[in-house]
Amino acid sequence: MSRTLDEYMKLPYSVLLTPLYAEDGGGWLAEIPLLPGCVSDGETPDEAILMIEDAKRGWLESALELGIPIPEPQPSIESL
Repeated sequence: MSRTLDEYMKLPYSVLLTPLYAEDGGGWLAEIPLLPGCVSDGETPDEAILMIEDAKRGWLESALELGIPIPEPQPSIESL
């Protein structure tokens, strides 16, 4: 079954937040490990989370247009 962009956007993808060193500009790096190359950054963790949502939308739109398989998050052990 193929999902729509809105359906993919609602899936609970894990976001990895990493503080950036001052010499790298400071702030925070956000990435979605399941979506290779889906990264963004922000001055604060909250801003980085907002920015990664925009990056996720762009990543998913491109994958859908190009027919690239989109990995989906798997349920965690806690949710089983």
